[in-house]
Amino acid sequence: MGMSKDQVTQSALEPHDIIAPSLDARHARVRGFIEQLAEDPPQVVLFEGGTADEREAVALYWAARLNCVNSPAPCLECSACRQMITKSSRDLFFFDGRAGSIGFDGEPNNTGTIKIEWIRELRSILGEPPRSEKKRVVVLFEAQSLSIASANALLKSLEEPRPNTSFLLLAPQRERLLPTLVSRSWVVTLAWPTGETSSAFSDDVHEWSDVLANFMVEGTGLLAKTGTRGALDAPLATYLIVHCQHELANAITGRKGGELARLFAQLDMGRQRKLDEVLSECQDSLNALVSPPLVIDWLGTKLYLLAKFAAKSSGRIIR
Repeated sequence: MGMSKDQVTQSALEPHDIIAPSLDARHARVRGFIEQLAEDPPQVVLFEGGTADEREAVALYWAARLNCVNSPAPCLECSACRQMITKSSRDLFFFDGRAGSIGFDGEPNNTGTIKIEWIRELRSILGEPPRSEKKRVVVLFEAQSLSIASANALLKSLEEPRPNTSFLLLAPQRERLLPTLVSRSWVVTLAWPTGETSSAFSDDVHEWSDVLANFMVEGTGLLAKTGTRGALDAPLATYLIVHCQHELANAITGRKGGELARLFAQLDMGRQRKLDEVLSECQDSLNALVSPPLVIDWLGTKLYLLAKFAAKSSGRIIR
């Protein structure tokens, strides 16, 4: 199977650049914990918290740490490190659950799910020894995208001892996964995204958060504010998206949050997952230099429609 466009792009980068998010000072504690775990690796590790990019980077760091041939590991220079980090190793199996990504079958993943067919194909491979002398690494990126059937098929593999294989589940919060998957995992929590929010933006972020909450319920007030020249720049929009992700985490886990968390908690699990995808798309759009007001207008529209569709299906108005 050939490399996806994402893999080709990554293979052109230096390993240090690819895993840079995992090397941030915020994750120093996690890297220390990884060092301890690597001495006797558990079969299944669940990385939660952080951003999607940070979870992916930590997973590739772990893959390199397990397979590096030098000391101290990972050296980021040997062929094993480079192949794992650029996803070109034949012992790395990377299942991407994001909508719009390239699936394990080489086709566009239009549904944003990790398909049972991919898990079945993986199971046929797991009976063979790794190509190298070290570890095969199986990464399920955005594992909350596993369908029930896929998750149950994966469980069958996790129930069998596989000393030469390391499974990594990546998800925003452990609560997004089946409890049976979590119970078989060693959970490592990355620094939560909210830790990046600058106090200089705090008042503005909460003001915009209130505007989004009102628009989600009433459908008014947002467009006039985003239409004001200079009211919203890229850094503020980025912090606002991170704030929304944190509020979604609060809603899912039952932690106390703000008005958005209260509204998000009224969405069913399927719509919460859709919202998680919407927020990731907003981040990608800002990274691609799309106009911040346009991104937040789009987010507000999605919030309003999610609330309306939820009310229509349940007969209960979100307010």
